[in-house]
Amino acid sequence: MSKFAQLCTAICGSSVLFLTGCQHFTQPKPAVTQQVQDEKHFNLQGKIGVRTPQQTGSAFFTWLQQQDNFDIELSGILGVGKTQIQGKPGEVTLNSSKTGLISAASPEELLERATGWQAPITHLTSWILAKPATLNAQITKDAANRVSQLIEDGWTVNFSYDGEQTLPNKLVLKQALAEDKENRITMVIQNR
Repeated sequence: MSKFAQLCTAICGSSVLFLTGCQHFTQPKPAVTQQVQDEKHFNLQGKIGVRTPQQTGSAFFTWLQQQDNFDIELSGILGVGKTQIQGKPGEVTLNSSKTGLISAASPEELLERATGWQAPITHLTSWILAKPATLNAQITKDAANRVSQLIEDGWTVNFSYDGEQTLPNKLVLKQALAEDKENRITMVIQNR
C-alpha cells in the first residue's frame, strides 16, 4: 500500500473513531416538559362546555385521534348520558341514548344534524395545538411567542397555557351572532 493510501486510511479511521467517541460526550438534551403532538395522532381528556342562545351544557371528553380516524366519548357527571362520536374519511357517526345513531359525511354536518348549529369542528385538530387551520387566520401571540388568539372562519379562539407549557390547556371559541349573542365553546384539556 502506498504512503498516500496508508495516510488516507489512517485519517479516515481516526475520524471514525473520533466521531464515534464524541457521541458519548455530547450534552444531554433538556427534558421536554410536554409531549410533542401532531395533528394526526393524539389522545386528550378534559371537559367541554357549550353555550348557545338556545342551550347550555357540559361534558367530560376523551378524544383519540389516529391519522384521519377519531373516537370521541362524551359523558356527563358520573358517566351518565354517554355519547360516542366516531369518524373516518367520509363517514362520521354519533350514538347516544337521546339521539340514537346519526350518520353524516363530515363532523360539521353531523353537528348541524344533531344540534342545529354549525361550527368548524375539523379545525379543532389544529386549534388544540394552537395552530391555525387555514392560511386566512389572524394570529396574535403572547410575550412567550405562543399563539394567544386566532380569528378564523368566523370564530375567535382564545388560548390559555399552564405556566411555561407550549400547548394550551384551555381554549375558548366564540362565534358572534346577531343582537350581541354568541355561540361559545370552552374546552379544558386536563391530560394530553
